[in-house]
Formats: sequence, C-alpha cells, structure tokens
Amino acid sequence: MSSGPNALLSVLDAHIAYGKVEAVRAASLDVADNEIVTIIGANGAGKTTLLNAIMGILPVTGRMTFAGQDLARLEIEDRVASGLSLVPEHRELFGAMNVEDNLRLGAFRIAKAAAATSLERVYALFPRLKERRRQLAGTLSGGEQQMLAMGRALMGAPKLLMLDEPSLGLAPIIVADIFRTIGELRTSGVSVLLVEQNAQAALQIADRAYVMELGEFILNGPAKDVAADARVAASYLGFA
Repeated sequence: MSSGPNALLSVLDAHIAYGKVEAVRAASLDVADNEIVTIIGANGAGKTTLLNAIMGILPVTGRMTFAGQDLARLEIEDRVASGLSLVPEHRELFGAMNVEDNLRLGAFRIAKAAAATSLERVYALFPRLKERRRQLAGTLSGGEQQMLAMGRALMGAPKLLMLDEPSLGLAPIIVADIFRTIGELRTSGVSVLLVEQNAQAALQIADRAYVMELGEFILNGPAKDVAADARVAASYLGFA
C-alpha cells in the first residue's frame, strides 16, 4: 500500500545523471510517517545515487518533497534541520575522536537539553556505544562503527533516517542486531528509507519495497508481496 499524497517523503519522476550518463530514470517513491521502506537491487543499480540526490548531494530533475517542503528549495543543512538524515555507506566517522564526541556532533543543531535527551535515547538503543563512549571511533569493530554512524544520525532527532547498505561487511550476528534496531525505530516515530543488497533481511523488516535495476524501479509494493515475486526470489533471495 502506497502512502499516497500525504507522504512524509515524496519523489516524483526523478532523473539523475553523471555527465551524459543517466544513472536514475523516472524514479518515483514515497515514505509515510512511521514506515520502513526498502530499495533493493544489485550493486550499481542506482540506489545510492537516489539517496544522495534526496539528501541534496547530487543534482536531480523531477519533484521531491519532504514534510510538505519542496526539497529543491533547501540546501543540505536545511534538509537536515527539517528532519532528513543520511547514514552513508562508508559511515564517515571521525576516527580520532571518541564515541561520545562523534555522537554529539550529530546534535549540533539542537538545544543542549534536547541533545542530552537524544544521547540517552541513542545509548538505550545501542548499549554497546555507552560502554565504548570514551573509546576512539577508529578502534571500534565494523558493527560498532555502524551503530555509531546510525546513532550520530539519530542524535538530531530526524523524522526520516536514510540508511545506505548498513549490513555491508558485517558478520551475520551483527547484521541481525542492526536490523532489529532498524525495526525498533518505527515504534519511536522515525521513518526509514533503507537501501540494502541483503534483500532477505530488508524485506523482513520493511513495510513496503521497491526493486531497482539499471536505474529504474521495476517493481514495488508491500514487502511481503515483493518477497513472494518469483523474479525477486530468483534474483535477490537466492532461490527460484
């Protein structure tokens, strides 16, 4: 079920190019309040490109709105201030700073009291970060670094958290923890747009799903219906 015209995020007919090469064509999607939406597809399909365009990192033609605002009118900082946040694939942490200082950087736009509240929420969501709060970010394990990247993004109390390949390079037990946490975000009032090559894990926690191939959405719908599609099962879930 689509979230329709009252969507928190709405992307309509997006076209994104690198020079003369069109990486994303005629892409339309929406995300509602308290909803998890996933975009699945092979490496190079255009998933990261679309997230970067929504965040304002790449130019795009088409119409994109967030929380009722035309994103074309907003710089990256304004998109963050309006409640849009991206956890990039490579996390981009400050390795020479400790965990807590990295987290506090995510709250630089909000009041000190609100930042303190956000910090406690992040520590409740990721108890391991509280244990490691004085440890340098660069010395954390891959899973802990992913938790820190997510925690930093959540410090600013976003309405929509966009996650780019959060399971990349992580052990299965850590992936399970990360995805369980993503599922819990819905109950705390945070919507999620999840780009993920681990289609099976993504489809298990998502409400709706989009399948992207060669820069275009070829299928979308309730996650359980997308998971049951024969082509998706054969191409992304490892069985025919």
